Amino acid sequence: MHAPGDAEVRKVFESVGWGEILVLIVAGLFILGPERLPEAAAWLGKSMRKVRDFATGARQQLRDEMGPEFDDFRKPLEDLRGLRDFDPRRAVTKHLFDGDPDPLGVNEFNGNGGTKPNGYPATAAPQSAPEPLKPGEKPPVDPDAT
Repeated sequence: MHAPGDAEVRKVFESVGWGEILVLIVAGLFILGPERLPEAAAWLGKSMRKVRDFATGARQQLRDEMGPEFDDFRKPLEDLRGLRDFDPRRAVTKHLFDGDPDPLGVNEFNGNGGTKPNGYPATAAPQSAPEPLKPGEKPPVDPDAT
């Protein structure tokens, strides 16, 4: 059976790709040299095992001393861990646009109808070009446009 902290350790190592591991090995070769690198890797492995055993022992000792209250104590801590994954943008977007099928008005650009931002219907008939002025005719004046 795995300790509860093992899942977190696995998450960390799952996020590390082969490229990062290769860079660490090459850096270790340059820093320690090929003679001392196996010794350093063995020391690091033993140290990590000791730290993990210490953490597991401390957790088990705490669980034994607290009894059933340990689970009551862990519940709020697990809830706080959920806040790590909290994305404020997603929460605000969900809250503001919940239930709106087209919150950004994308459908009107795709030709799906709706209204334009100025309030006119998007399906209005295209306007024909105005006729050119005849020689000597004065252009029309719109007093509200000036």
